Amino acid sequence: MNGQRRDFFVTGTDTGVGKTLAAASLLRAWRTRGLSVAGMKPVASGAVRTPDGLRNSDALVLAAEGSHAWPYETINPYAFEPPIAPHVAAIEAGVEIRLGPIGQALSRLREGSDVVVVEGAGGFLVPLATGRSFADLPAEFGLEVILVVGLRLGCLSHAFLTAEAIAARGLPFAGWVGNRIDQGFDRSEECLRCLEAGLPVACLGVMPHMSSPQPGRLPTTLWRLPAVVARPA
Repeated sequence: MNGQRRDFFVTGTDTGVGKTLAAASLLRAWRTRGLSVAGMKPVASGAVRTPDGLRNSDALVLAAEGSHAWPYETINPYAFEPPIAPHVAAIEAGVEIRLGPIGQALSRLREGSDVVVVEGAGGFLVPLATGRSFADLPAEFGLEVILVVGLRLGCLSHAFLTAEAIAARGLPFAGWVGNRIDQGFDRSEECLRCLEAGLPVACLGVMPHMSSPQPGRLPTTLWRLPAVVARPA
């Protein structure tokens, strides 16, 4: 470690593979080690209307694991109600998803924390707008990628293709996380061995199957955490 700040972008092999659970659990693990942490969901669809405005459940989970109570709009600058692809939801809402507001919110979180974990939506190349995808976020904002692999039939190709896409963009790849999302998948150990042999970075942890995923139920000792340097006091 050279003392340089490190923040992370959590992406997945697909939708529903446990990105939020992994991101929130990583935040908790760093926090239990005495670091100040912040989670961010820059763009979220599938939000619900509340008296305070649209709220997305994934963003609320990340906010709850943060060391400070940042305004919701800082955690989740773009929230859309329909549970559909974010760029489609944005078009229907007449909103342009721009990197500027995301970068401003991220800067505020960085100022008040040692490490920020930014969660994407769906897979790595889910569109944000014409000519842009979530893959642009780590490149634009200097984030290291952590890949969540949902352990089920078909995940090997998805994982290796995502790793190739990360490498093709020259992005720093910090590691991957396995998640036992399919309790009936009886080849998970073979799958894990194949991933360990084929992916170019280390496994940071394997999450157990959980019928009701809760970050607080995962042991914080599970993670092989990337080293993060605390800000000067």
